[in-house]
Amino acid sequence: MINILMVDDHAIVREGLSRIINDTTKISITAEAATGEEAIKKINTQNFDLVLLDISMPGMNGLQTLKEIKKINKKIPVLMLSMHAEEQYAMRAIKAGASGYLTKDSASDMLVKAIEKIYNGKKFISQGVAALLVSDIYNNEDKKPHEYLSDR
Repeated sequence: MINILMVDDHAIVREGLSRIINDTTKISITAEAATGEEAIKKINTQNFDLVLLDISMPGMNGLQTLKEIKKINKKIPVLMLSMHAEEQYAMRAIKAGASGYLTKDSASDMLVKAIEKIYNGKKFISQGVAALLVSDIYNNEDKKPHEYLSDR
């Protein structure tokens, strides 16, 4: 059984994700958090196999939470979930240590596949994120000035 901490500030999103995941026999949402701060507290006191983490949250956002999670436990895989297009946050999330990035408009079976793949020690990226990674590697001289900015 894959034990997951789900972090999203919207209760309706957490409920929907729980329904998708609870339809499987291999995956279980064992805890939920509505904020990054709450997620950090749970990670400090409980063991999880994987974290599903929203990017846009009030207070400590998903990228900040991801960095804190990695300080606590570098090995815990984190799948970032976002309503934002991959171009906006995927590269930053991957560089910060996320094991995968999935937009919330993805199909539900894609979520389950991503969780299973990440749990098995692999990375999950969509074709769009793969294209961004390749572009980032080979086109450093073509970057726009804002693309060099840090997360802060």
